Amino acid sequence: MELLAIANSYKDVPYKAGGTTRRGMDCSGLVYISFKKVGVQLPRSSSAMSVKGEKISLKKVQSGDLLFFDISRLEGGINHVGLVTSIDKGDIRFIHSTTSQGVIVSSMDETYWKEEFVIAKRIF
Repeated sequence: MELLAIANSYKDVPYKAGGTTRRGMDCSGLVYISFKKVGVQLPRSSSAMSVKGEKISLKKVQSGDLLFFDISRLEGGINHVGLVTSIDKGDIRFIHSTTSQGVIVSSMDETYWKEEFVIAKRIF
């Protein structure tokens, strides 16, 4: 899938708030640029992205779907997004940009991400 190849090409790019380039990007910048390069226009912020597409359960996510999180501990607020890269024996892996490590792949099996998860969406 071209979308995943594009997103994965940004691995190890450092975090930069508001960034959308290889010099630095934030979580929504990674998703925004990856989708834009395959011809899909999404809003720039994770909260605005979260109202697009079709809501799906975690059990039904596929590569290319989006996962939204509330990492600021605000009740129901969306402020982080990741792009599902693979599912292997129920382990959902997603690429995203973190303030501490830049663009990395994480697992929904990690307690932190399980607890902060809010919603999954399918854009196409």
